[in-house]
Amino acid sequence: MTLNIFIQHFISALGLGSLYGLVAVGYTMVYGILRLINFAHGDIFMLGAYFVYFATIVYKLPWLVGVVLAVAGTTVCGLLVDRVAYRPLREAPRISALISAIGVSFFIENFAVVVFSGMPRPVVQPPLLMKPIPIGTVRLIPLGLMVPLISFLLVGVLLWMLYRTKPGLAMRSISHDIETTRLMGVPVNKIIALAFGLGSALAAVAGILWALRYPRVEPFMGMFPGLKAFIAAVFGGIGSVPGAMLGGLVLGFVEIMSVAFFPNLSGYKDAFAFLLLILILLFRPTGLLGERLEDKI
Repeated sequence: MTLNIFIQHFISALGLGSLYGLVAVGYTMVYGILRLINFAHGDIFMLGAYFVYFATIVYKLPWLVGVVLAVAGTTVCGLLVDRVAYRPLREAPRISALISAIGVSFFIENFAVVVFSGMPRPVVQPPLLMKPIPIGTVRLIPLGLMVPLISFLLVGVLLWMLYRTKPGLAMRSISHDIETTRLMGVPVNKIIALAFGLGSALAAVAGILWALRYPRVEPFMGMFPGLKAFIAAVFGGIGSVPGAMLGGLVLGFVEIMSVAFFPNLSGYKDAFAFLLLILILLFRPTGLLGERLEDKI
């Protein structure tokens, strides 16, 4: 493998891993607060891609406007999921909330099939993002560089919010003891809704970037990325935001580099992700950065 090809694979792995990490952060935020796996998160990712498709392709809005509206609309959907499916079950056994999460996932997928149809729809990639940039002997596409930069920037802003603002302090307090936090006068439901909103916004951005990277949208497009993002969250340490991003990056590199070095195994690239999950559960169940789950968010 030449250096040029290796750099191309490295950039692809970095982009794919950062997208997995961005979605995984949404999983880990909700789990860190409620100890709930939001299985509808991958479908929220799908809605973000569809919203930007309709905004830019159907209604011919400028890309920046379409992205803002798509993120806002997806955030509202995430808040509705929390309000309708999860908030009424706050005091119920966790298995009830888990079943509700699975039900919401199926509902969103089938709702998308009915409303959007099951036909894949093409997404137009802005020419500015696809024009190759020559760097020495390597030609890089701006989109490939933009994906990890946006992902790292958003996760950095999220970490700043979690550790430098009062809402972030409230989220970390709820992750330790929700009842004591409620007794201290913190509006717990509003803070939990904020966590859902932030996670949904990140999923929307990931869905938009995914639709640009793989230019088509369809109702079940969030299934495998959502599942792999969950694997990334477990691998990095479920409940840890840095761990979720690290797990996503590792998973992205495993997928891309395994195919790059062993092209005959390209049909098994999804199997590598599940093998990684099995190994981490066997040898380090709390993940790479997950020492004590109750301390993580």
